[in-house]
Amino acid sequence: MTNTAQSLDLDAVRAYLTTHLPGFSGPLTASKFEGGQSNPTFLLKTPQRNYVLRRKPPGELLKSAHAVDREYRVQRALAGSDVPVAKMHVLCQDDSVIGSMFYIMDHVDGRNFSDPTMPGLSSAERGAVIDDMNRVLAALHMVDVDAVGLGDYGPPGNYFERQVGRWSKQYKASETQSNPEMDALMQALVDQMPPDDGQRTLVHGDYRVDNMIFQAQGTRCLAVLDWELSTIGHPFADLASVIMQWQMPTGREGRGLAGVDRAALGLPSDAEFIARYCERRGLPGIDNFGYYLSFCFFRMAAIIQGVLKRALDGNASNPEKALKIGQYVPMFARHGLEALKG
Repeated sequence: MTNTAQSLDLDAVRAYLTTHLPGFSGPLTASKFEGGQSNPTFLLKTPQRNYVLRRKPPGELLKSAHAVDREYRVQRALAGSDVPVAKMHVLCQDDSVIGSMFYIMDHVDGRNFSDPTMPGLSSAERGAVIDDMNRVLAALHMVDVDAVGLGDYGPPGNYFERQVGRWSKQYKASETQSNPEMDALMQALVDQMPPDDGQRTLVHGDYRVDNMIFQAQGTRCLAVLDWELSTIGHPFADLASVIMQWQMPTGREGRGLAGVDRAALGLPSDAEFIARYCERRGLPGIDNFGYYLSFCFFRMAAIIQGVLKRALDGNASNPEKALKIGQYVPMFARHGLEALKG
């Protein structure tokens, strides 16, 4: 069987898990999740229990991208903390098994909200979901990284300086056409970078409601997913990424709240969400939030440029969706420049 981003060599997976995963036995079936643009993700079903396999995509990859080994490490370290994660089972770093590194985790049975307006929920339920999202984010940023063995999970120094440099290089490596606004944004983020305030926490890197699993009949978060961009960094980047996502258009593609009457839906305003987060962390407030918001738009533009490049190279997890997503790069660059203006 050919291994691609769309498929798995089930015989190879079954043989590996029979040897390396205690309690595993077949027969085994697999189906690919619709999401997982970066790292293809599959639901594995056996008569006894279900698992999730998350793999690096096959083919030529950008250096340091698709780090499923880091995803595995951080989620394993967070087990038993106030940050809910799926149980990690096994990491396979042998590319010869299915063509790329992968890990196996528990399948968390619950519900996922791809649309932050959460159709079908009451106003009270929507508010409760977002408040638990806020609770988990504050808990994440209060994890003692040394105590959980993640003190070396990211390099020291100014997080934003490091990230702007990294993602500028990633963007240029996957650039498919000239974008003056993106060039201007990258330079502006360097020129207007705030001084390092010394905050150094675990950060998720892509924190949003559609990267979380909630109770099937409740509003509590059961697991935070998609830790590929996690590192030791600055917590305001995670907070700003939530606000950035809400500024996107509504619907399956934008997954935002632009133009939505949030109060009518029971959803908090940006200011209310930020204030609740600061309250939970004991912070007086946040200065220069526009910079952190701009950074998130920039990083997302760089990420989706990489998705577009993989689609054009034939390595995308979902090629049709990747091509569509890639068209948003100029919009993210524009929003990033606007955020810097206040």
